[in-house]
Amino acid sequence: MDPTVLIVEDEAAIVTMLRYNLEREGMQVVEAGDGDEALKILAETHVDLVLLDWMLPVMSGIEVCRQIRRKPESRDLPVIMVTARGEEGDRIRGLDTGADDYVTKPFAIGELLARIRALLRRSGPAQPQGQLIYSDIEMDLAAHRVSRNGKAIHLGPTEFRLLRYFLEHPGRVFSREQLLNAVWGPNIYVETRTVDVHIRRLRKALNDVKGTRDVIRTVRAAGYALDVEAA
Repeated sequence: MDPTVLIVEDEAAIVTMLRYNLEREGMQVVEAGDGDEALKILAETHVDLVLLDWMLPVMSGIEVCRQIRRKPESRDLPVIMVTARGEEGDRIRGLDTGADDYVTKPFAIGELLARIRALLRRSGPAQPQGQLIYSDIEMDLAAHRVSRNGKAIHLGPTEFRLLRYFLEHPGRVFSREQLLNAVWGPNIYVETRTVDVHIRRLRKALNDVKGTRDVIRTVRAAGYALDVEAA
């Protein structure tokens, strides 16, 4: 079945250009001109990925992303923020809000399509497998669920893949570049700082369980590792 992409954008010329290129790639396209309309579509229509403009009428793209992440049915939905705001602080804010990727206008359509394809591949149905267990963390690969000390942990798709990679290699230190290649893919143009943002989100989710400690170790000038001796 062809993937469906929701374009949330109020500039008609950009919508037309995106629709043309996405449909050429064999994707279905749904459009929303503002945040309220986007949330209504998501409540009624199956969508595989959202292209979300930051500067929208009525409700900002940042608030739309927050609401997408709050709802269980859309919590894992891949979101790419598309915006003219290119400052590093804006990119970090967009990622912290829950976006999986961030593209600055004007963008190269080939690069955007590559990012969309990569996110769709990574968010596709997981192959039925067993469990990954490390210390008090359990990951059910078939059900796509994570728990710590028996309490369910809600992770976005990127954080899930990041934790899975750590669980598959406990104790090993990975540089940001290694994590980008393993989790995002070798041909994806993502800044290494993006890794720090998703590590922060993963840490927050894992450490939200009462009585637990941080198991992600930061190794200065080297990278990150999953390590029970982290704290």
